Amino acid sequence: MPPAPPADAVPSFWRDLTLAHAANGLVGFLFAASGPLAIILATATRGGLSEAETASWVFGSLFLNGIVSILYCLKYRQPLVFFWTIPGTVLIAPALAHLSFAEVIGAYVATGVLMASLGALGLVRRAMAAVPMPIVMGMVAGVFLQFGLDWVRAFQLDLGMAAVMTAAFLLVSAVPALAARVPPMLVALVAGAAVIYHAGTFAPGLEQTALIAAPQWQVPAFSWAAMLELVLPLAISVLVVQNGQGIAVLTEAGHAPPVDSIALGCAVASIVSAFVGAVSTCLTGPVNAIISAAGERRTQYTAGVVVGVLAIVFGLLAPTVTRLMLSTSPAFIATLAGLAMLRVLQSAFTVAFKGGFPLGALVTFLVTVAGIPIFNIGAPFWALIGGTAVSLLLERADWRTAGPGDPPR
Repeated sequence: MPPAPPADAVPSFWRDLTLAHAANGLVGFLFAASGPLAIILATATRGGLSEAETASWVFGSLFLNGIVSILYCLKYRQPLVFFWTIPGTVLIAPALAHLSFAEVIGAYVATGVLMASLGALGLVRRAMAAVPMPIVMGMVAGVFLQFGLDWVRAFQLDLGMAAVMTAAFLLVSAVPALAARVPPMLVALVAGAAVIYHAGTFAPGLEQTALIAAPQWQVPAFSWAAMLELVLPLAISVLVVQNGQGIAVLTEAGHAPPVDSIALGCAVASIVSAFVGAVSTCLTGPVNAIISAAGERRTQYTAGVVVGVLAIVFGLLAPTVTRLMLSTSPAFIATLAGLAMLRVLQSAFTVAFKGGFPLGALVTFLVTVAGIPIFNIGAPFWALIGGTAVSLLLERADWRTAGPGDPPR
């Protein structure tokens, strides 16, 4: 279970909280509630989930992860914010084309059990080093590519919407001092909302919906196809891609994140949230980078608590948030999700093809993009297997350079 905070956690939190930390927490949450949330909605729509299932997913991703974030921040006095794995989220849409949602839920639970076992045995660092990072990021680039293409196609769907949102994003991003204070994704969201309002196309036929969340209980189904296709890529997306990024960000900021405890927290949260349809939990990199970028290091954890509280509040309002977002035009969601993926997709390509293991990364990328399931098991699994096999055969020098005790990254 997530660690219990010390008895004096709440009183010391109020002493340590400053206006600057509260502002950083607000900015960090707004980042998570714009682009990353749009990716959930885009994935759920492409996967054919109902609005109620999507709202339940949003509830689990915000409300439950908000609780875990608060517990960890108070326990370790570090900015440890947990949300959902974006690469894992993107994996789900193609999987739902041939798997039932219950089978996907079963894969979430199995992924949580695997991560819990690795965390309890102290094997997380070894697991993170098992597959070279370039090959992992080749898979990530492949699954992210579709969202980048959807952003480009949004210009054909609604030129005005896509152009205004993209221009707003780029203009703010071009001024680093401004982008550090106002998330470009938030500006793009507001710009898109303004276009919708001006055009009078917001929420056509919008019906009344429940204000407070009513999570849908999901019963998992366990199948070999779902286990083989999703569990390994999901675990890698959490432990290697997302947690690795979050841990690196916090270490660079002078913190000492508890790696195994973080993995255990991700595992427990993933299992619990799976039963309301939410994808696996991870330690977020971008949000933790935002809240650890300024202020006294010792009190930066308070910004993480602020993020957690906001996540709980918005999670409780999940049906309203989901209905409003889904009632916008497809171009709005596609543009918002695509812009959110730009830097992440750029980073994935850079890591995949800049250093060692380039051929293995390329094979992994191509197999992922092809999207052809074999034995009813999705392409990302075969991409990792194929890319690693080709790399072991033809890039032996890169594996030797990494050394037996050095992660091949």
